Amino acid sequence: MKCKVNYLIQFCLVIVFVLTLITCKKKSQQNQNIQNHPVPYAPINIVVYPNDPTNFKIQAIGGWIYYPGGINGIIIYRKSTQEFVVIERTSSYLPTNAGASAKVQIDNFTLKDTVSNSKWQIVDGAVIQGPSTWALRIYATSYDGNALRIVN
Repeated sequence: MKCKVNYLIQFCLVIVFVLTLITCKKKSQQNQNIQNHPVPYAPINIVVYPNDPTNFKIQAIGGWIYYPGGINGIIIYRKSTQEFVVIERTSSYLPTNAGASAKVQIDNFTLKDTVSNSKWQIVDGAVIQGPSTWALRIYATSYDGNALRIVN
C-alpha cells in the first residue's frame, strides 16, 4: 500500500513539474513576441472619458473611435460595458510606412491596412488575412466606470 502512495505522489510531482515548464515556456514566448514586435514601442499614457458627449461613439458596446496617441494614432473599441480594447493603428506589416495604418472597415469588425491589404480583428488585433503575420500592438487599459486609462 505504501508503495502505491509513493508512486502516486511521484506521478503527481512529475505532472506538476511538466505543467510548470509548459507555462513558463509560454510566458517566455509571449514576452519575446512583445519584445520582437515589428511596431516600435511608443510610450503612451492617456485618459479618455467615454461618457463625455464628444466620445458618444464609444458609449455603446461595439462602438469605436480613432484617437490621437501612439505612433500613428489608436483605435478605441468598446468590447463590453466595462472592457475596452485599444489598438495601435500602425501596420504590423509595414511599420515604417505612415500610410499603412489600420482603418476600421464598414463591417465595424475588421481593420485593414490598404497598402499591404493585411486585415485584423478589432476585438483583439489578431491577423485575419496576410501578408502580415503579426497582430497589431495592443495597449493596456483600465476603466473605473468614468475614466478609461490607456498605458503601456
